[in-house]
Amino acid sequence: MMDETTYNQLVSAAFKRIVAAADGLDPDVLEAESTGDMVTLTTASREKCIVNTQRAVRQIWVAGRGQGIHFSYDPASGAWKDDKGKGLELFRFVADVVRDISGEELAYPA
Repeated sequence: MMDETTYNQLVSAAFKRIVAAADGLDPDVLEAESTGDMVTLTTASREKCIVNTQRAVRQIWVAGRGQGIHFSYDPASGAWKDDKGKGLELFRFVADVVRDISGEELAYPA
């Protein structure tokens, strides 16, 4: 299991990337709120995508599309991947949820 400092750095970078992408959309369509261990993306219709830390197991949890998915960091690929081996990747999953609930495409900064 990765150490806490590394986990915190990876989570911070992931959350900043998600918020930056959300900030690229009209705030009347999607609003991002970051509160330490959680990022909440809320649409005008009040639908939400919640991205949260799971510190005890060093994961990121995403609630959206009627499901909760846990993502673990894979150092070999440098990506957050779902812990059930379904081939889901954190940023793509969040973008898919945002598209489903808002109709807008989330574009991540490089």
